[in-house]
Amino acid sequence: MPKPPLDGVILITGASSGIGSELARQLAPRAKALVLLARRTERLEELAGELRGKHPRLSVLVQSCDLLDREATDRALERIEGELGGVDVLINNAGLGDVSMFDLSSWKKNQRMLDLNITALTYLTHRLVPRMVERGRGGVLQVSSGFGLSFMPGFATYVGTKHYVTGFTECLRLEVASQGVAVSQLCPGPVRTEFEEVAVDFETPKVPEFVTISAEHCARAAIAGFSRNKAIIIPGGFMKISSTLSRITPRFVLRLIYGPAAKRMRGMQVEAMTRESRPQQGENSSKVSALN
Repeated sequence: MPKPPLDGVILITGASSGIGSELARQLAPRAKALVLLARRTERLEELAGELRGKHPRLSVLVQSCDLLDREATDRALERIEGELGGVDVLINNAGLGDVSMFDLSSWKKNQRMLDLNITALTYLTHRLVPRMVERGRGGVLQVSSGFGLSFMPGFATYVGTKHYVTGFTECLRLEVASQGVAVSQLCPGPVRTEFEEVAVDFETPKVPEFVTISAEHCARAAIAGFSRNKAIIIPGGFMKISSTLSRITPRFVLRLIYGPAAKRMRGMQVEAMTRESRPQQGENSSKVSALN
């Protein structure tokens, strides 16, 4: 099986924080060049300065880009091609999550999740993999989620996007393996990042600390698994056990287990929405309309 050329030009999307920035830090000693792509230019520049200071031989290209803008994405890829001669390894780390009952969720947020987690990921892969196949070497790491292998109430659209990533990546892996391109997916559980700040709009049951792992731990496991061309990389002992149990447990049993959790989460979200609407009762109808 092919191995990803981690000594080449590596493009990391969503590199401004969390798993993305940790992947950049840990790949810096090995890579010829890193392309840090995200919307938050200031954070990217800070990370680039840190990496250049620690690794003077490393070429670091900062690329501010909103992956939901197709023209901006094309311009970014043209710049990378022009300055670095193409991408050897693509790490699709950018993504968006949401915690909400689907009927109470914002369509705008659902649309962004679909566009970023599915369309942007697929488009970047489609733009870059053909050149890898031509060269007979390359690598793609899709940063997915444990939810790409399971399901849970409160995450309907997010889980759906990650199941897409799993199916897409499994097929792509088989299609390009004989052409020298390594394809893997990272399926972590809870990671201590900014995910909750962006994804959670109401108070939800807290994830036990022993279940979560650091972004540094996640990135280290990702690189170790990817360098060995593992198909699915699941970091953390708890998640490995949980994922195994989820796969062997009949779905009707999981539905019975998750049913009460769904009712509890719905109650918590409705309570939060009601509490928000009390100070300005006149805005209540527009708030509910927007959420639906």
